[in-house]
Amino acid sequence: MEKVWLKSYPPGVPAEIDIDEFRSLGDLFEQGVRKYGNRTAYINMGKAITYDELDRLSARFAGYLQGILKLPKGARVALMMPNLLQYPIAMFGVLRAGYTVVNVNPLYTARELEHQLRDSGAETIVIVENFAHTLEQVLPKLNIPNVVVTSLGEMLGFPKRLIVNFVVRRIKKLVPAWRIRGHVSFSDALARGAAHPLKRVDVGHADIAYLQYTGGTTGVAKGAVLTHRNIIANLQQAHAWIDPFLARQEVIITALPLYHIFSLTANCLTFFKVGAINILITNPKDIPGFVKEMGKHKFTTITGVNTLFNALLNNPEFAKLDFSSLNFTLGGGMAVQQAVAEKWRQVTGKPLIEAYGLTETSPAVTINPPTLKAFNQSIGLPLPSTEISIRDDEGVEVGLGQPGELCVRGPQVMREYWNRPDETAKVLGPDGFLRTGDVATVDEAGFVRIVDRKKDMILVSGFNVFPNEIEDVIAGLAGVLEVAAVGVPDERSGEAVKVFVVRKDPALTKEAVVAHCKTNLTAYKVPHQVEFRDELPKTNVGKILRRQLRDDK
Repeated sequence: MEKVWLKSYPPGVPAEIDIDEFRSLGDLFEQGVRKYGNRTAYINMGKAITYDELDRLSARFAGYLQGILKLPKGARVALMMPNLLQYPIAMFGVLRAGYTVVNVNPLYTARELEHQLRDSGAETIVIVENFAHTLEQVLPKLNIPNVVVTSLGEMLGFPKRLIVNFVVRRIKKLVPAWRIRGHVSFSDALARGAAHPLKRVDVGHADIAYLQYTGGTTGVAKGAVLTHRNIIANLQQAHAWIDPFLARQEVIITALPLYHIFSLTANCLTFFKVGAINILITNPKDIPGFVKEMGKHKFTTITGVNTLFNALLNNPEFAKLDFSSLNFTLGGGMAVQQAVAEKWRQVTGKPLIEAYGLTETSPAVTINPPTLKAFNQSIGLPLPSTEISIRDDEGVEVGLGQPGELCVRGPQVMREYWNRPDETAKVLGPDGFLRTGDVATVDEAGFVRIVDRKKDMILVSGFNVFPNEIEDVIAGLAGVLEVAAVGVPDERSGEAVKVFVVRKDPALTKEAVVAHCKTNLTAYKVPHQVEFRDELPKTNVGKILRRQLRDDK
């Protein structure tokens, strides 16, 4: 497809990016540290660390992995925690030491965690104690000899560390009992690693930086193989897009979890390159506390999903904040609703810019210009060095204005799915284009609009939920004959899960279905609605017609 979108690029944005500026993410880190040194890098719960301190601490963690655990190059290290100072310390330590980061959602159930650890082959995990009981359940089934456990207050210094941990453990009782033999604390790992200087490792574009898991049509999560080249390309693309509009000192609010690819690339890495102060929000669901924290900073940028922005706008204290420094608000992960975008502009005086991406594209594909004056209901323009093609069911490209599947090619597109060549072949063609499963159109100015979803994925507050996984869980419940899961509109989360169940035991209740799901699925995957039916619509070969169920809802 002709790159008609280039004519709509904002002034100063190049058509192509320079991937060779950084050889690896470790190279990006070291250049950033040399440039920004004593500048504040991260703030969490009032505790700040500088770029220099991050350098020392991440090198100590790298020393622990290399010198104490003696992991070979390319070993997978799982990180399972919310937004804490420990996350960037551990993540950069893993990357600098030549290993691969496996991001894990800390809210995973034992079943979900077991699959991801087994599939990735991770033998080392860093986990916050609040979720250690989940890990304890799966350890007997796996080979995970190296467990590092941290606490919410561990890096906050004395006496705040003691206060936070006391409240979390004793008052709020947020740490279920657990026992893992041979584990070490995060502080102990740093102390032991200090005796082992970081050894230089030859890491280049082709090495794997992240195994980033996403849902799959087979009902299990798949690991998108994201190389250093993929991630460097995407942060360079994002930086090229926003560079003409950046403030002298960026202060970015990071409420989305860093284990999510959106926040990881956009907040953690792209803004690391510009020496930003990154405000880590550990629990963004606590909206009053979140707003109070925002009030302490002259923030210039905030990223989020539609549900997060909507929740902020519905808090009366949010409108009282000082938005004079805010120059960039980015919405992604799910569709931004026009009503939310318009209210955001009314309250803050600044536009809410929508972007689009996938785990498989590191993640950014398109983004609206920061110069946009009004919400345009598009996902924006393809980023520099990105090609798109709109294709029909036969794979033939269609013309401007015609709907078809959005296909993407560029340096940010994943290498493959980890150990799943069959699944890789379904989405990555010989021509290098990735099939997104989203139906879109492109207008004459190059703006892309999503008009439908070709695949059955459900998007709940920016998180991918695949029906097969939910159906597999419910099918294991006694009393269930057949089940189908679909997404239905939801004002709060964009979409929510609804299941249709055919009972073989008439005594089966909706409450029993939901309770079973809560035991086996992360909260956002649990059905909001359960409907019993005598039969489910099927094709002539017996395939359940999810689309018809969605239309019947």
